[in-house]
Amino acid sequence: MSHADRLLTHPRHFRRLTGVTPAAFRQLLAEVTPAWEEAESRRKAHRPRRRKPGAGPKFALPVGDMLLALLIYYRTYVPYSFLGVLFGIDDSTVCRNNRRIEPLLAGIFRIPERTVRLSPDEVREVFFDTTERPIPRPARGQRAFYSGKKKRHTVKHQVVVVRVRKPAGRRRARRRLRIKAVSPAPPGPTGDKVIYDRTGARVPAGATGYGDLAYPGTTLTVPYKRPRGGALTPRRKAGNRRRGRKRIAVEHGIGKMKVWRITAERYRNPRRRHTLMFKNVAGLHNRMFG
Repeated sequence: MSHADRLLTHPRHFRRLTGVTPAAFRQLLAEVTPAWEEAESRRKAHRPRRRKPGAGPKFALPVGDMLLALLIYYRTYVPYSFLGVLFGIDDSTVCRNNRRIEPLLAGIFRIPERTVRLSPDEVREVFFDTTERPIPRPARGQRAFYSGKKKRHTVKHQVVVVRVRKPAGRRRARRRLRIKAVSPAPPGPTGDKVIYDRTGARVPAGATGYGDLAYPGTTLTVPYKRPRGGALTPRRKAGNRRRGRKRIAVEHGIGKMKVWRITAERYRNPRRRHTLMFKNVAGLHNRMFG
């Protein structure tokens, strides 16, 4: 019995360790397996065999266990050496397996960087915000990544969130959120409006976009700013409260993404792979909460 099969018999522990339910894992595995087989066939076609089929090293883990190891890594962000001991393989093998599975997940989830399309079951309100997380001090260009606000070296992502409509006749139905787009990861000090302009993300026709005070001069609906030396009128304060009650959706969406600890703790992997990881976590969020 594989590691995945054994853990699937304990649904409560499975979700705690991976962030997804057994049913979601089985569905995801059914999509990853053919993608894995296709990728392996392309790799073998690109590099013809020099020995008969069956020779050479074998994969120490089946595809299900490799996917399980990646999800545990995203959820707990433990070192590769810990996963190596857990699955009975070398830590370098864990790293290689993760790097093969990650692009397959990205091809399944297909989280865009700028295109936002709304489905009929989604509320026509789009919420923009950024999230910043620490990284190790870069060997070069340290000043560009140093955030005076966080007092650390950081990178930042713009996240676009929408709400899903409640089913008809269910007043107490849980409001679901979906991540619709994730930008590339510029240095942390980059302004939110600069990221918005660079990505070219736009609100679909007929929808309303919401942002915070970091998006001045855009087409987004932002809170009223208190004038220097003055105060907001009661009407504008009430308007800010209404907008805040709506815009909290993006905060909840980003907060639920940080269930997977790899998006919350200091990032230890190569910076060039950060966007790929973040999009995969956004896809996992949509499978569980969207």
